[in-house]
Amino acid sequence: MSYPEPQYLGETGEISSTLRAAGAEPDLTTGTGTRVHYLGTGGSTNGAFGLYRWEMGPKPGGAGAHFHRTMTESFYVLSGTVRLFTGETWVDGRPGDFLHVPEGGIHGFRNESGEPTSMLILFTPGAPREAYFEELAEISTSGRQLTPEEWTDLYLRHDQYMV
Repeated sequence: MSYPEPQYLGETGEISSTLRAAGAEPDLTTGTGTRVHYLGTGGSTNGAFGLYRWEMGPKPGGAGAHFHRTMTESFYVLSGTVRLFTGETWVDGRPGDFLHVPEGGIHGFRNESGEPTSMLILFTPGAPREAYFEELAEISTSGRQLTPEEWTDLYLRHDQYMV
């Protein structure tokens, strides 16, 4: 393995970093009270990655078993206990636990602990996951009911294949 081709060809570097303060308000709150912080979106990282802080409240919630064809997904537990599906079994992820899922890898996550929990979710490359998160939040807060066909359409538009 070697370093990729240079993306920056200047000689002196430039001031181009962005900082998101720890106390920033979440970018999205779902109907179950999950707070999502867009730390680095595909748009803000030129498609390199998408990084999100996912803060789940005590209500049960999360994603069932699924896979993606176009991106990897990784989870790093910050606090509490997050149920992580490895493709074979559900395990209790605790602070410091890390799960990496390559393209096509079956996975899922849930908070079933009855306590708040938080984790980082990393997608590579940086797909536009915000539209998916925002549509799910709108559905959960509005009480709108989708048919099985509408759920399938939503998932397929966002590279999510349920198992």
